[in-house]
Amino acid sequence: MTRPIGLTLAAIAILCSPTAALAASGVERLYILNCGEGTTSDVSRWTPGMNEGKPMDFVDSCYLIKHAQGWFLWDTGISDAVASMPNGLVPADPKATVWRRPKTLAAQLDQLGVKPADLKGMAVSHTHPDHTGNVEMFPSTMLYVQKAEYEWPGTNSEPRFKPSHPVTLLTGDLDVFGDGSLIILSTPGHTPGHQSLLVKLPKTGAVVLSGDAVHFKENWENRRVPAMNVSKDQTTASMQKLADTLTKERAQLWINHDKAQRDGQKLAPEFYD
Repeated sequence: MTRPIGLTLAAIAILCSPTAALAASGVERLYILNCGEGTTSDVSRWTPGMNEGKPMDFVDSCYLIKHAQGWFLWDTGISDAVASMPNGLVPADPKATVWRRPKTLAAQLDQLGVKPADLKGMAVSHTHPDHTGNVEMFPSTMLYVQKAEYEWPGTNSEPRFKPSHPVTLLTGDLDVFGDGSLIILSTPGHTPGHQSLLVKLPKTGAVVLSGDAVHFKENWENRRVPAMNVSKDQTTASMQKLADTLTKERAQLWINHDKAQRDGQKLAPEFYD
């Protein structure tokens, strides 16, 4: 009997070791959710001095991440209410983007069996409405946002989130779960407190979710800064920070609004692990 007992004790020791604990932590999978589809009649807003009058299609992605410690949502997309608008959300500025909502965020979460109360945490890349449209679908979920973004006055100096929403204000990068697998990166420039997300997946490897630090591949490759960004210098510095992160982590860059890239990706209920 001594040998089987010895093996059992050894197995227990292995399971209780720090190495085993590390293996049981981390990001397990990532779902790409369709959080809006849009069209602009003039892409030159994003490429100053170029592409005058050229139309372009955009997408808007949200990302649901399953971590060993719980679910985490990155960005919430265009408001689900837009799904019921026959002509989409038409802006006052004719050069801005007309957004549509083919699938609601609520329906996609329901398909995956995830309830709003299941979220351990959430974050938005920034506070433009195509990224914050459904924040209040999760009224009790901790929201991670840069302090500079949170305090940035909204329309008519109104707050950008409900004061009752739980929030953790950041002043830089944050290792969300403390294990290096999900790291919020401070990347200001598009807005005062813009942020991106580094996700380390066990099989896919490292992925950086851009937010609007860059809008599409051509802008990334040429380091073009949209005219509406609050700071050209900060935007350029943030692009360099992302480039350095990609090199260091051997990561892929997933550009939030780039339709050509997203058309080649797996969308929920498929996932990346």
